[in-house]
Amino acid sequence: MRVSECMTRDVRIASPDDTIQQAAQVMAEIDSGALPVGENDRLVGMVTDRDIAIRAVGQGKGPDCKVREVMSGDIRYCYEDDRLKDVLDNMGELQVRRLPVLDRNKRLVGIISLADTAKDQADKAGDALSAIAKPGGEHSQALH
Repeated sequence: MRVSECMTRDVRIASPDDTIQQAAQVMAEIDSGALPVGENDRLVGMVTDRDIAIRAVGQGKGPDCKVREVMSGDIRYCYEDDRLKDVLDNMGELQVRRLPVLDRNKRLVGIISLADTAKDQADKAGDALSAIAKPGGEHSQALH
């Protein structure tokens, strides 16, 4: 199975110049805890509800704080034609629950989450979740 067979294609994108309030409103509208951040037709980061809580609110920043101040710029992604098994293994190693999906021209075409994969790949999604659930890791909020 390929990523393109189970990813979410309808993806909203935040701008680095959007406020965290605007990003949070979009997350609420689409019932998602993460948004890709794009600028000049390129993916430049990801912002999550946790980024907003820890890196903004937790640091005393207000709703007018810009997304660029709290987003993660170290972008991890996969390609739409990647094998799902390989991507799930990678998600477990990276300890992330979702990844932006790019085409081979490096244009955003979707996002894949563990929830997207759970129906068809329950065992592999479970393995990835077990790895993600380990404390710490490269993407720990405490490191920023």
